[in-house]
Amino acid sequence: MRIVTLEEHFTVPDLVARIDPALIRRRGFPPPDVVWSQVTKRNELADLGQARIADMDAAGITVQVLSVAGGGADLVAGPDGIALARDYNDALAKGVREHPGRLAGFAHLPMLAPEAAADELERAVRDLGFHGALINGLTDGRCLDHASFDPILARAAALDVPIYIHPGISAEPVRQAYYDDLPGNLSFAMATSAWGWHIETAVQVLRLVLSGALDRHRGLKLIIGHMGEALPFMLARCEQTLAAEAAKVLTRTVTQTILDQVWITNSGFFTTPPFLNALQTFGADRILFSVDYPFAANAVGRRFLDTLPVSQADREKIAHGNADRLLRLTTAA
Repeated sequence: MRIVTLEEHFTVPDLVARIDPALIRRRGFPPPDVVWSQVTKRNELADLGQARIADMDAAGITVQVLSVAGGGADLVAGPDGIALARDYNDALAKGVREHPGRLAGFAHLPMLAPEAAADELERAVRDLGFHGALINGLTDGRCLDHASFDPILARAAALDVPIYIHPGISAEPVRQAYYDDLPGNLSFAMATSAWGWHIETAVQVLRLVLSGALDRHRGLKLIIGHMGEALPFMLARCEQTLAAEAAKVLTRTVTQTILDQVWITNSGFFTTPPFLNALQTFGADRILFSVDYPFAANAVGRRFLDTLPVSQADREKIAHGNADRLLRLTTAA
């Protein structure tokens, strides 16, 4: 069975070294040596070669769609950020060329320069063959519905490629109010992968709906990971409580807008209850398979895919069919 995964990560240590460590710390990221310690000594994040392909082969994964892990050019203002995004995308394009049919790319954007980010998205799609963009969390404390990011949304819609909204670390005031002062490393874990950044990603999607941004950009396609970042569980409640006010400013209901323009992946979630919730809310046509490599293991993700309580036809949709259509991937591999 062909298997496509969409939330899979890489980085380039030489490019990370060009970012002022103070910017990384200010954004809440741990130092690079801590990030490296989260993966094995083989440095899977930095590998775009045979070791990555071998791990994919061992789990029967056909294609990884790759994106930059953590903070990058989105932390760097001005020409330096624009150049850094371009260099990240060129590095990924080289890896894709060297492994055709096995690796694909989401563009990395210089989010502090939105007009340039829109241009870089177009270059990455038209010249490098990428399939959309991935944006990590808020940018300088601003959600994607902020007017400054409208050029990016408009360009993605015009190019007919999705934006994958990936979690990022919350702004410092949020971390201080909700997550600080827990023992050990629990504050960082709670603020990020255990809870905080999932909820913040759901907030971004709801803001894009309620601000009217998705009504303005009806062709814009969004992807979110981690079994829908709690939206499948909360969507009926959101509809119930927001419907009256939303009807005054939106052309569709909150639920319909999300189901029209949002796809979800299971990245990093490998248990049945949240999957069933996502399936009942979004349907099999809107769920795409992902692993979250290397922060989750390909083999674990594959076992989960093989045991999903769905028909074989729906398993094929989730494994590759939905991604192939949404990203217009070639299926020769």
